[in-house]
Formats: sequence, C-alpha cells, structure tokens
Amino acid sequence: MLVPGTLALTLLLAALAASGPLSTDFYLPSMPEIATQLHASPSEVQFTISLFLFGFAAGQIAYGPFSDRHGRKSVLLLSMGIFLIATVLCAMSTSVEMLIGARVLQAFGGAGGVVLSRAVVRDLYSGRQAAREMSIISSVMALAPVLAPMFGGMAQAAFGWRGVFGVLGVLGAVVALATYVWLPETLKARAAERVSVASIWQSYRVILRNRAYRAYLAMCTAIYSGLLAWLAGSAFLLQNVYKLTAFEFGFVFALGSAGFLIGSNIGARIVIRLGIDTVIGIGAVLATVGGAIFFLALYIGVTSSLAVVLPMTVYLAGLGMVLPQSIAGAMTPFPDRAGAASSLFGFIQQAVAALCGALVGLTLDRGAMPLAAAVAIMGTATLAIWLATRGIRKSHAAVHDV
Repeated sequence: MLVPGTLALTLLLAALAASGPLSTDFYLPSMPEIATQLHASPSEVQFTISLFLFGFAAGQIAYGPFSDRHGRKSVLLLSMGIFLIATVLCAMSTSVEMLIGARVLQAFGGAGGVVLSRAVVRDLYSGRQAAREMSIISSVMALAPVLAPMFGGMAQAAFGWRGVFGVLGVLGAVVALATYVWLPETLKARAAERVSVASIWQSYRVILRNRAYRAYLAMCTAIYSGLLAWLAGSAFLLQNVYKLTAFEFGFVFALGSAGFLIGSNIGARIVIRLGIDTVIGIGAVLATVGGAIFFLALYIGVTSSLAVVLPMTVYLAGLGMVLPQSIAGAMTPFPDRAGAASSLFGFIQQAVAALCGALVGLTLDRGAMPLAAAVAIMGTATLAIWLATRGIRKSHAAVHDV
C-alpha cells in the first residue's frame, strides 16, 4: 500500500481524478468522424459531451455519502468497474443514440474517481495543506487535457474513433488495477447512519448552510462552466471553421490546455505563502482577461486559430488556480462529511456547467460568437463572485487557516 504524503499516492489520486477530463478530451478529435460514420449532426454528437456531463453530475451525488459509510476504496472500485463496461459499449456503438447512452453510463462510473480522490485528500489533509495537495494533483491531472487530444488525434488517425475508446478502456483498466493493489483505505471513522435518501439529504442541508462553502462553490462553478462551453464547441470551431485536421486540432487544443497545467502548478507553489483566497483572486482575473480577449478576437474577425487558443490558455491558467483552491476551501469545514461535501460540490458544479455546454452546443450551427460570449461571461462572473464574497471567506479563513 502507498504511504500518505508520498508522490506515488499523489500520482495515483491524480490518475483517478483525471478520469473525467480524459474521457472527454481523448475523443474530441474523433467527433467529426463520429458524426459522419453514425450519420449524426454536429449538435447530436455534441450531446455525447453535454449528456456525459449530466451523467457525471448524477454519479457524483451518490458516491460520496456511500463512501462515508462503506469506505473509499470499495466504492471507488465499483465505480471503475462501471466505467470500464461503459467504455466497451462506447466502442461498440452503432448509432449516436447508443453512443450517448453509453457515454452517460461511462460518466456515472467515472464520477467516482473525481469525488473519492477529493475525499481521500480531505481524509489526509486540511486547510492550506489540502489546497497544496489538490494543486499538485491538479498539476499532474492537467496533463490529461494537454496530452489527451494529441494522443487521441494519433489514435484517431491510426485506429479510427472506435479504437480511441479501446485505448481509453485499456488506460482505465490499468488505473483500476493500480487502485486495487496500492490504494490504502483512508476513511478513519465510518458514518454511523445507514445511507438513505433522508440521510443524504440531511448531510447536504448541513453542508449548504455554510456560506463559505456556497461562495467557493459559486466561483468554481462559474469558471468551470466556461471550460465546458469551450469543450462543447472547440472541436467544431477549430476543425470546421479554422479547417484544422484532427491531428492538428490535438496539438492546438493541447496548447490551450497547457494553461491549466501552468496555473495549477503556480497555485501549488504559492498557496502556502499567499493563502487560498489570494490565489483564487489571481485566477479570477486571468479568466476575466482571457475570456474578454477571446470574445474580442472573434468579434473583430481575426482569422488565425491562435487568436482563439491563446486567450483560452490564459483563461485555463486561471481555472488551474481557482479550481483546486475552491475545492480545498469548500471541503475544509467538513472532515466528518468529506465524501458528501465532495459529492454535492461536484454535482452542482457539473450540472450547471453541463447546462452551459449544452446551450453552447445547440448554437454551434449559428457560429462561434455564443461560445466566446459564454467564456467571457463566466470569467467575469468568477471575478464578480470573488469580490462580492470576500467578507464571508475572510471569516472562514480566520477559523480554518485557509
């Protein structure tokens, strides 16, 4: 078993947390071919992302409370089993409707890795130490959206879109085996009450009464919604409008995603010294600036794809600073309900972001401006929430050293 505080455990938790972005970004270069081979419209294929995110949200609402009662590891292995079965069904899909259904099931399984990796971090750390660990995990996890489109584009060129899901299944199986062999059980005291709708609802009511939790959740949801808008429209924008090939798209998309890696790495380095709130503020400013430039570039009609990707790099650097710090800040007050707090956080974040992505997807046939507007609005909203809730978070920091 891996020892808490070691790099090996951090890498395993990062691999588990990467299940969501990997499942989305790895097949992005394949979306135009999926549309062609399954005789589907771009909007229909886009629903393999937006409905995936709704399934991801639904999965997160359940895993946390069950893990508080039955332990992190057993629930995590169950979720990964569901993920692997669904990935096989994705590769075997014969219609876009079947693919959408398989993707929803895949999302439900993959949600366990995200929820329970956060719960494990809260089991082992708190306050700024938890924020630092989440930032390190996010730095490693950020390699998924950076590398996934590149290798997904290579797999698409070599094997076609079904082979892309085959590769994804192999990667999932390796992580599941590593979890079974090396992940220790980190839950120290199991919840006394049996898991029921009433007990889950009571836990969520207690959590939502915390004003600082709501503030961190709102900031994270806003900035994450901008990311989901980008994921929903980037493949068709860059390949259909800017005429990039699937291979070229993978590399250009990875350039933007590198911003998340940079932002989360910087956050990990400075959070102990500056504190969670300051790091979030820096990230919110970056997201606002990046979103505004993205919108302006499309509005004035710049023809280079880099005019789209570079502002998104800035936005995603802000996301890399806001996301891990917000999660750590929100979960710090709930050591005895870490699973439930992580589930509720993930459910609301994913559901709202999925709705944003779905709305952008429905407008793909009308051009790229709705996508740019969504990113700009969500970046600005993140900064506005950060400014409006500073008093609440200051009181929270005084109590919990965040």
